[in-house]
Amino acid sequence: MRLDKYICESTSLTRSLAKKALHRGDVTCDGKVIKDSGFKVTDKQVICLEGEPLSVIGPRFIMLNKPLDTICSTIDEEYPSVLGLLDVVKADELHIAGRLDVDTTGLVLITNDGQWSHKITSPKKECGKRYLLETAEPLKQEWVEEFALGLQLNNEDGLTKPAILEILGSHQARLTITEGKYHQVKRMLAAVGNCVTKLHRESVGEIELDEDLASGEWRYLTEAEIKSVR
Repeated sequence: MRLDKYICESTSLTRSLAKKALHRGDVTCDGKVIKDSGFKVTDKQVICLEGEPLSVIGPRFIMLNKPLDTICSTIDEEYPSVLGLLDVVKADELHIAGRLDVDTTGLVLITNDGQWSHKITSPKKECGKRYLLETAEPLKQEWVEEFALGLQLNNEDGLTKPAILEILGSHQARLTITEGKYHQVKRMLAAVGNCVTKLHRESVGEIELDEDLASGEWRYLTEAEIKSVR
C-alpha cells in the first residue's frame, strides 16, 4: 500500500495532510525517514508519525463491484476471493456482508464490524437487496403478483417473503428480496419455470453500487451510506 494511503487509514488525516507530514519528515518506516508519498509499505513494517507507531484502526466499510468468476470467501478456492482485490492493510480482519455466487456480479459490502453486517444479513432485519437479472425464457406479467405473494421453493418449508418483481423487457427484470436463502433469486425464477442467465446486484438497503466503480474496483463507504444501515 502507498505510504500516504496507509497514514490516512491509520489516522484522521486527509491525503493532503498526510503528504504534508511526509514532506516535513514526520514519518518513518522501520526507523528511516520517508518523504515519498508513493513509497510502498506492508503491515510487517513499523510506520511512525512523529514518533508514534501507526496501525489501521477502527471499523472499515467497503463497497466492491464484484466481477465474474470470483467468490465471496476469505480464502481462494477454485476461484479467487474478492478480498484479493482489496489493497488494504489487515485484509484478513474483514468479512463479507451478504455473499454473491461465483457467476453473479455487482455490489458486495465488506467490513470488520460484525453488528453492522448482521443488520444486513439477518432475515429479521428485512434489508432489501435489488438485482438486475436476465432470463432464458420470456417473463410473464402474472409473475409480478406471484412474487409479491411468495413462492414455494424446493426443500423449503414455507413461502418466500414478498418480493418486488419489475419486468423491464421480455427477458430482463429487477427483483428486490429481503431474504438471503441459498441461490434464492435463481431458485425463485426456477419455481416459475424459468432460468436466470445473468445476475447483477445493484443495491443493498439504501446503498447503491457506485456507477464510477468498474468491475473489480472498490471504495470506502461514505458516512451517510454507513448510517443508512439501521
